[in-house]
Parts: sequence; structure tokens; C-alpha cells
Amino acid sequence: MKLFRCDNCGHALYFENVACEHCGRTLGYEPDSNRLLSLVETDGVLNAPAADGAAYVFCANSAHGACNWLLPYNPGGDPFCRACRHNETVPPLDDAENLSRWQTIERAKKRLFYSLLRLNLPLETRNENPEHGLSFRFLAEDVAPNPVMTGHDNGVITIALKEADDAEREYRRTQLNEPYRTLLGHFRHEVGHHYWDILIGSGPEQAGFRAMFGDESADYGAALQRHYAEGAPADWQSGYISSYATAHPWEDFAETWAHYLHIVDTVEMASAYGLRVRPGIDQRHELTAAIDFDPYTRGDISDLIDQWIPLASLLNNLNRAIGQPDAYPFVLTPQVIEKLGYIHGLIARHPAGR
Repeated sequence: MKLFRCDNCGHALYFENVACEHCGRTLGYEPDSNRLLSLVETDGVLNAPAADGAAYVFCANSAHGACNWLLPYNPGGDPFCRACRHNETVPPLDDAENLSRWQTIERAKKRLFYSLLRLNLPLETRNENPEHGLSFRFLAEDVAPNPVMTGHDNGVITIALKEADDAEREYRRTQLNEPYRTLLGHFRHEVGHHYWDILIGSGPEQAGFRAMFGDESADYGAALQRHYAEGAPADWQSGYISSYATAHPWEDFAETWAHYLHIVDTVEMASAYGLRVRPGIDQRHELTAAIDFDPYTRGDISDLIDQWIPLASLLNNLNRAIGQPDAYPFVLTPQVIEKLGYIHGLIARHPAGR
């Protein structure tokens, strides 16, 4: 995530801001230019002075406090932004708790789409591609016939609405003995399954995938049952980013994909702040980093990892200093880094990638 500033007064902004706290200007995110634009309303139309006065409207979901993204002014056009048009099902919004949880989910989803757009990955809706289009179902337990399971099925990503509740999500994390569980993590993992279908599938990338992650034709259901019954191998950390990644090659890919997005997005923010990590632990300065590049356009995975490892150490130690658990409780072994490099290259090899 980049660092945003108000184009009217220069004040620092959050990605989710709808108004500048310094000058009071209304703000909206314009995804094509990757900017938070300040807006001036004229005769019911929102004009952006910093974009040569271009006219915009807010996404229809802004009426529910769930979106701050902009669309070009086009009466009669699609009322939803580039992220919200992928929503297939949202919960009943006449319930205040549903509305609050959906707003939380949408904030996480927008950060996912920020990354997907920066990486120039293919994004088709279900209307554009009925077979492989990306869509989201955000389901409340009380309106579903069965317990809601967060997951992916041929481009359709389901997120249980309860995952937006911190206490419920922490309960599920401890029940499943996970070191990390967040809404954004869910989105990044599940969309990894989607991009496995889009970028690999049975195409020319399949051989390279199998050489790196294993043969995905192994029975998926049986593999998950075995994982939940027996757990991960004792030495799983040598080659996997998480114990769940050991369950099946598809899960290994999705977990690694999610961590790739974690790393790229966090390094971009560190770069935006001009972060320098120089603890001087010993003469070799093993944790020294000067993060001053855009990881979304970097060509070499080693540059990214060289900056991430000291940054992750800093994040973890800052968290410990205020009594919080590690922000990134994972180990990047050489084999895991190789898998991250495969995903880095996979995105770059796609015709539209980066």
C-alpha cells in the first residue's frame, strides 16, 4: 500500500479516508490512477481539481458506508466500482450488525483489489466470464441453510460474515491452532485458488507448478481429511510457509500466494515512508535494509526478500514492545523463498502481469 496525501493541502491520508481531516475536502479513491482525489461538488457532480476537473460519482455502496471508490461520471452506467461489481451476495443490510460486519469485510476486500490492480492481474466479473469470473458471497449464518464455510469454488469466494467479528475470528484461530487469521489473509488466500485456475490450470504452467509444489491431481478431499486427522509432518517448516500448506499442493500455492501479497503490500508502505532498518546487531549488519523501491514493479524476488526479512523482524519486535503477538509469525526458508519466487515470476509471465 502506498502513502496517500491530500492533493488540496498535502495532509497524510489513509486508504479508507472519505474526507481530509485537515482541510475537510471530500475524498474518493480513483483506481485507474491509484490516487485519493479531493472532490468539489458542482451542480450535483463531483469534480476532481487535481484530475483536470474530471467528473466522478461514488460507487453505489458508498450509500452504505462500505466504499469510497470512484467511477467516471456516466449517467445510466454501472453504479458499482471496479471492486464492488464483483459482489454476488451481500448480507441483509437492514440488520445493524450485518451492516457493520460487511463494512469491515469491504475494507479488507478493497485492499485485496488494490494489490490485484497494481499487479495488473486479470479481473473479470461473473457476467463477463460466467465460467471463471471472480465473485464474492458474504453470508450471514442466520440466513444460510448450513454453516457458512469460507472458501473458493471455481471463481466464487465465500466469506462467512462472522469472520468480521474479532472475537469470533480469534476463537476460530485458536480452535484451528493457527498463528495468524485475518480477513485480509482470507481474501488473499482464497483469491490464490482463483488465480491458480486462471494462470496455471492445465496450461503450460502446470509442469513448473508441479515441480515446485507437487502433483495437484492427488485427491483433494482425502488430503484435507488426512491433514485434519494427522496434522502436518514434523519437519514442515523446512519447506512450507504454514502447516496448512502441507495439506495439498493447491493449499501450498494459495498460502504462498497470500504471503506474497502480504510481503509486497507491506514493503510498499515501508518504502513510502522511506524506512531504514539498521540495528547493527553485529559487524555483518544482517538485518540492515534501506527500503526505497516499488515492490509491485521489482523484477527480482531476492531484492524483495532481502528487504522483507529485516522489516518483518522490526514489525515483530515493535509488536512485542507494546505487548502484542508477532505481526508476522512465519519463517522464510530457502525452499519457501523459492516458492515465493515462482509466484513472482508467474505474475510477471502473464501477458498483462505488472
